[in-house]
Amino acid sequence: MTTKLRVALIFTVLALTLLLAVPAQAASASSCKLTFSLSEWAVGVKVAHGSGTVTCDNGQMAQVKIEATGVGLTAGKNEVREGHGKFTGVSDIREVFGTYASANAGVGVGKSGDAAALTKGTVSLALAGKGTGVELGLSVEAFTISRR
Repeated sequence: MTTKLRVALIFTVLALTLLLAVPAQAASASSCKLTFSLSEWAVGVKVAHGSGTVTCDNGQMAQVKIEATGVGLTAGKNEVREGHGKFTGVSDIREVFGTYASANAGVGVGKSGDAAALTKGTVSLALAGKGTGVELGLSVEAFTISRR
């Protein structure tokens, strides 16, 4: 084997090794967004039900059901319309389904805005929405997204 052939072979092996070392998730990362509406009530225990749509920039889309439960010192009734969320750490739409954890503190009367940061392993979800109702309290919640 000639020296040029050996050098070319070494560079090829190194290039292939570097390509295989790059995480697959980084190569196929997607941006997914959630639009939703949600209705919630609370008297010590917080319960919310809603629906929405997840769309990803890779063309994947799913109609979803949203359920949230929480416990804490909380009371009120609230309705969120025009809710929006952005997922991070997602490479496939299947990764958005499951239960996220969050801690919330809220005070609102009449029209209000709401925002929350949720996490599920390596996937995070930032939520924001406009709502109406009355809310006062502090709670820890489980926020579940499933297919409709």
